[in-house]
Amino acid sequence: MTQVTEQLTRDRGTGALTAHVQGVLHRVRAFDRRRPLLWDALLTGFFVTAALVDANGGWRNIAQNTDVPAHLVLALSLGLSVPLLWRRRHPLPVLAAMAPFALVSNWTGAMLQAALIQHVVVFNIALRLPLRRLGVAAVLLTVPLAVGTVRHPAGSWEQQVISPLWAFALVALLGIAVRTRQEYTASLVERARRLEIERDQQAQLAAAAERTRIAREMHDIIGHNLSVITGLADGGKYAAAKSPERAAQALDAIATTSRQALTELRRLLDVLRDDDLAPAPPPAELAPQPALSDLDQLIDGVRAAGLPVRFTVHGTPDALPPGRQLTVYRVVQEALTNTLKHAGPTATATVDVSYGDGVTVTVTDTGGPAVHGTPAPPGEAGPGRGLTGMRERTALYAGTLEAGPLDPPAGGWRVRLYLPKDTTP
Repeated sequence: MTQVTEQLTRDRGTGALTAHVQGVLHRVRAFDRRRPLLWDALLTGFFVTAALVDANGGWRNIAQNTDVPAHLVLALSLGLSVPLLWRRRHPLPVLAAMAPFALVSNWTGAMLQAALIQHVVVFNIALRLPLRRLGVAAVLLTVPLAVGTVRHPAGSWEQQVISPLWAFALVALLGIAVRTRQEYTASLVERARRLEIERDQQAQLAAAAERTRIAREMHDIIGHNLSVITGLADGGKYAAAKSPERAAQALDAIATTSRQALTELRRLLDVLRDDDLAPAPPPAELAPQPALSDLDQLIDGVRAAGLPVRFTVHGTPDALPPGRQLTVYRVVQEALTNTLKHAGPTATATVDVSYGDGVTVTVTDTGGPAVHGTPAPPGEAGPGRGLTGMRERTALYAGTLEAGPLDPPAGGWRVRLYLPKDTTP
């Protein structure tokens, strides 16, 4: 038990140390992004100081020729360190600018350690430029080394040339590794950004589709019931003077239709309610969506509104999915609603439903052909979404919808819906 506790303590300590190091690196990178010039100046100042300290006399410890003039050593030290300020924007030109100073340093036998600063530039070349530029960098570093070895052959080639080239290879590999990591991180960030954009687009498309669906449902519910109420009110107005009993029946029908419309509208609004923000509503009255079995009730309501409707059914209905039944119901509802609104007081309607290779619904009326499609007069509501909603519903199930005036002399309007059988397993 004690060993487990000690292991957990060590793991927590290691994790805290890793998190601390990552935090420091993150702050350094953030500072570099905010103040790149200041960071370059600080780094260059550090190496210039180190080069000048070495030029003060320490260079003689490894020099092949200790008689090099001090002013030349100072100039070489500055030439090998000051260009570092531009290493990030122009790494290869900076290395080319350092190469003559490294060549003079090795030629004279000073062998300044400031030449090692060139590896910082090599790291930036591997990090920022195409990898083929590393070949040019290798040449720029190798030529001064070879010249110094030939000029002052005090040590072996392995010490004077091969070891610096190994350092060059290690620095180049480090730059490539950091570059690969940065590119991988950038690709993850870009992928996350694209996924976020796609998610927002999908949410917008879903919201638009939902708004369209809600508008279609509200149009079908409210438009139909208001049309029925209008028809009942008109009939009750004419019946009030001659038959008060018929007027009372019309008022009762208006009240019933209004309650049904409110119930359906309340059910739709309950679906849209935000449960996190709105107070808890009372339990909503649950009822299935309208189906083919509800067509009789729909047509009875239209007849009560004053529109004579002949309803015929051909064939035996198969087990249609609820969505297809709702589409048939809404198309019949919208077609009869348009007849109530536009066909005139003397119009009649016919609803034929045929079952076979799918379901075919034909709704015709005897109203004038122009009133169904003409724009509304000024000051009234413009053309509705009835036909658009019917076509949208039909397209969901790969069906067809035809709507238009009948040929004269019969006149009138016809809506024909065809939904193929559902072949989904």
